[in-house]
Amino acid sequence: MLYLLSPAKKLDYGSPIDPAVLALATRPVFTARAAELIAQLKTLAPPAVAALMSLSDELAALNVARYGAWSARATDRNSRPAALAFNGDVYAGLGARTLRSADLVWAQDHLLILSGLYGVLRPLDRLQPYRLEMGTRLANARGPDLYAYWGATLAQYLNGRLAADKVPLVVNLASHEYARAVPRAALHARVVDCVFEDWSRGRYRTVGVHAKRARGLMARWVVQARVASVERLAHFDAEGYAFDRAESVPVRLVFRRRAA
Repeated sequence: MLYLLSPAKKLDYGSPIDPAVLALATRPVFTARAAELIAQLKTLAPPAVAALMSLSDELAALNVARYGAWSARATDRNSRPAALAFNGDVYAGLGARTLRSADLVWAQDHLLILSGLYGVLRPLDRLQPYRLEMGTRLANARGPDLYAYWGATLAQYLNGRLAADKVPLVVNLASHEYARAVPRAALHARVVDCVFEDWSRGRYRTVGVHAKRARGLMARWVVQARVASVERLAHFDAEGYAFDRAESVPVRLVFRRRAA
């Protein structure tokens, strides 16, 4: 059973890290493929990066510098574990810094972070600073965008990870932009989407900032509780969310709350 998360745009390379956690850091699975993309990105000047990714001149210059500094050899100096480097709403919910080492080790075997640059990251994989969203239309040798670059590879990787499971299952906690990077028709597994809705303006709806945090909260709960069956997911109740059985179907689990 595997859980999918999106990455975050915000990064944290300044907060201290427990040396015991840093010692667990691993090499990303598709480092060589990431290096291919970096080589292509290094040919782009800041104005081209700004246009490609709809970035300000300042952010474009920052990321051109990141591409230039990126190395196929990740070290303690130029990287940190992905779950501790990403710093958006999802990762505020996950709170990887306060997880025990044993929790992070379990997460390493069950939690995957999809990435436009790295394809897929395990929580302890060494992440170097970058900006490359999966939806970026970066034409490459494999097609017109990153979905073409990563799709078949990600499906094959997930199938391999799930090959030993009697009932292969993928729980999607990623955004639509990232979830669609894995072609479901190519997966040899059942995929279950988790949806988080808040009462807003007279009805239940997905509120972006709350849904992102909820995905991280569920990931944290799953890791700490060692959840290994879809049936147990219905017990998730962090920060007021509750499973709505009437609105759910086997492949789409809906969690709602009345007030944040």
